[in-house]
Amino acid sequence: MMAALHRLPAWGRWMLYAAVGVAVLTVVQGFDDTERLTAVTSSQAMLRWAVPIMLAGLGGLFSERAGVVNIGLEGMLILGTWFGAWGAINYGGWAGLVIGMAGGALGGLVHAVATVSFGVDHIISGVAINVTAPGVTRFLSSEVLVGHEGGSITQSPRTPGVGKFTFPFAAGGDLFGWKTPDVLGWLTGQGWFFVSDLTGLARGLVSNLSLTTVIAFALVPASAWLIWRTRFGLRVRICGEHPAGGETQGINIYLYKYLAVMISGGLAGLGGAFMASPELSGIYLEGQTQGRGFIGLAALIFGNWRPAGIMAGALLFGYPFGVGLRDLDGSASHSLLLVTALALGAVAARALGRRRRVDAALAAGLGLGATAWYLASETAPDWWISILPFVIVLVVLAFYSQRLRMPRADGLPYRKGET
Repeated sequence: MMAALHRLPAWGRWMLYAAVGVAVLTVVQGFDDTERLTAVTSSQAMLRWAVPIMLAGLGGLFSERAGVVNIGLEGMLILGTWFGAWGAINYGGWAGLVIGMAGGALGGLVHAVATVSFGVDHIISGVAINVTAPGVTRFLSSEVLVGHEGGSITQSPRTPGVGKFTFPFAAGGDLFGWKTPDVLGWLTGQGWFFVSDLTGLARGLVSNLSLTTVIAFALVPASAWLIWRTRFGLRVRICGEHPAGGETQGINIYLYKYLAVMISGGLAGLGGAFMASPELSGIYLEGQTQGRGFIGLAALIFGNWRPAGIMAGALLFGYPFGVGLRDLDGSASHSLLLVTALALGAVAARALGRRRRVDAALAAGLGLGATAWYLASETAPDWWISILPFVIVLVVLAFYSQRLRMPRADGLPYRKGET
């Protein structure tokens, strides 16, 4: 069976995994008499929360592929929220996205100067950016936003959006002015076991999307193409794998590190501008990032420093936030406890099949603990949804770290002329 699975193309395996996951969600939510786990609104909210995480993760990908650890993604995300909101208020939604990217890229430039030119420890530089960015945005708010109607030192006036898009036929979008059939909506309304749950989640992924969301997900294949199919990407990867060898080939290592870290900051800034757009909050609000930049780093590790993996990690991390957004009675959060227990059981079985008995015992113990918690309670506390993405990261690092491979020279100091 495993051999047949590995013979499938990568997209086929991912579709199979997704179908199995939806089947598990369909069965589990029945125990708590809820439909939140497979609701259209849950997948729509998952997308909204996944976008800033994914963009921060893609930003980290460019930086770390060039050998520069970017702990400062959170600070660059913060800069993106302020500059994106300011730009949108003054020049419109599209300009806000561009200016938000520029704000994040400015943070990336500072990080590049510190780490590449002056050899500052990458972690120290990133932490400094994370600490400085909130102070910078607060100062800017006191000087700029206070003068706007509805603005204050902690928030901006409302920001304009950039429009919505719904896929024709799949979710009933318009095609040259013609309202196309809503195939997924019809299937969801039939109430068929599993099929309607699957189409409900799928409909949320293709209906009423912000154009920024469409652009963000288009950046995933674009990033993969840029990094693995172009001369620029090859040189960036050389910077992160063997910079001294690249220098002997005439590559300007400093230049490509600078470019990669600034792209990193720009992508994080775009994520910040998205958070300040009507798709999420519609305003700049002090502290609104809430650690999404760090979760983006977690998505980077989860995705093994690859764009498709980062996207999968961002969706997985965004899913609990989407489920918990309207889970007023806590039933859906409670169901996720059982989902967690089943996932840990699968991890234990896989580890046992690979004769890793310690890992199997640990995963089984954690799974039994989650099962006991599920059986002993009727609802889950609010904080469970908030920490679940980090639980996923810890599980991946604990049981699959041997399959992860960071760039060989990531985080290592480099000086021109070194061998």
